[in-house]
Amino acid sequence: IFAELSRNFSDLITKPQFKALLSNNDAVLDESVVRHLEKEVKERIKTTRQVIGEAKESFVIQLKIQKLKDTIFSVNEQLTKAKKQGAFSSLIAAKSIPKSLHCLTMSLMEERIAHPEKYTDEGKSSPPEVEDPTLYHYAIFSDNVVAASVVVNSATKNANEPWKHVFHVVTDKMNLGAMKVMFKLKDYNGAHIEVKAVEDYKFLNSSYVPILRQLESANLQRFYFENKLENATKDTTNMKFRNPKYLSILNHLRFYLPEMYPTLHRILFLDDDIVVQKDLTGLWKIDMDGKVNGAVETCFGSFHGYAQYMNFTHPLIKAKFDPKACAWAYGMNFFDLDAWRREKCTEEYHYWQNLLRLQTYLLTYLELFYNLIPHVIHLLTA
Repeated sequence: IFAELSRNFSDLITKPQFKALLSNNDAVLDESVVRHLEKEVKERIKTTRQVIGEAKESFVIQLKIQKLKDTIFSVNEQLTKAKKQGAFSSLIAAKSIPKSLHCLTMSLMEERIAHPEKYTDEGKSSPPEVEDPTLYHYAIFSDNVVAASVVVNSATKNANEPWKHVFHVVTDKMNLGAMKVMFKLKDYNGAHIEVKAVEDYKFLNSSYVPILRQLESANLQRFYFENKLENATKDTTNMKFRNPKYLSILNHLRFYLPEMYPTLHRILFLDDDIVVQKDLTGLWKIDMDGKVNGAVETCFGSFHGYAQYMNFTHPLIKAKFDPKACAWAYGMNFFDLDAWRREKCTEEYHYWQNLLRLQTYLLTYLELFYNLIPHVIHLLTA
């Protein structure tokens, strides 16, 4: 438009009616012609000003849009940083153990050392209740003494008949002593409590349990423990999945419940962050219809949807699963152990774990091979 206006101003004087103005003779100038030229020039100046005004307004809008984009980008950066800080802070808040609780565990161990005769189980047989399938059985796998006690205490306080409830608490060797003292200092309303260490289950070894072989992997340990600058700048949406607690066998014991408790038909698994608020015996009356696992669906918007856990860019996953489908709460699961044994779920779990392990080995060797290629080429051309 500006180019066209420029040409119009240049061409204006060349019009036939204005040719007399090109003469150098001032005497022959017609005032009406001059006024007519002035009028047309003013009209074109007015048009030019309008174009400039509109262009200026458009330019200002573009500046505003760019400024808005910059602001949005800055807010996104701040939001990402806040999410990272929030995820990290929530991990610290949820997983750190206060000094007072550390002291409690040490106090329990002091009590055990001072009075070993009160807390030893050597030479004692397990009470028959721990294998009685007619009672209500719970499995709690934890290395947190206070948390495990809270779960048992809240469940027994809200149970109508607490003496019919049996709690199978499994911990690691380091916390076994403190855990036993904790559960013997109180009667928990007559409920039956069995406290054992993972090491007491002899079949849980690396020759049988694939995850134990994976937990010994240097790559896996680097993933959880290696501190690098780039790890701090990565997307932390799934930061909680990098928690070192997943290296603990306690986090994988639930896949071996039928073998750990061979006489039981049903069992309720509880995480150590659960607080029971009502009697749970009604769960044993649920018709599982041959299903292995009963759980509470947790879906709030995109929270706990399958899209958070699976790679839907893979065509097989995309064909078999719905990304909007809801997952379930992992903290309270009711298992039909007979259905588990019938469906051979542990064997299926082992199959996929071994497949994943094989894939990891292949990727490791391929990476090593590709890293060696430049050195081999250098040697061949030297």
